[in-house]
Amino acid sequence: MEARDLELIKQYEAQDSELRDLYEQHQEYESLLEKLESKPYLSPTQMQEVKALKKKKLAGKTKLDFLLDKYRKAEA
Repeated sequence: MEARDLELIKQYEAQDSELRDLYEQHQEYESLLEKLESKPYLSPTQMQEVKALKKKKLAGKTKLDFLLDKYRKAEA
């Protein structure tokens, strides 16, 4: 995530609970993915979990980008 996006999140998270929740969820998914992907071997169940987490993370990132775009335009 870009530094400007992180600044916007910090600036608006107190007043926008959806933005805050999406960012926290994004961080949680990132942490879970790092933990799983750091293992030397993944079982088929774990590989499915990685795929599901990546899809959820991407969907959340899309929503997060939409909200951030609104704030970028407001500051422009």
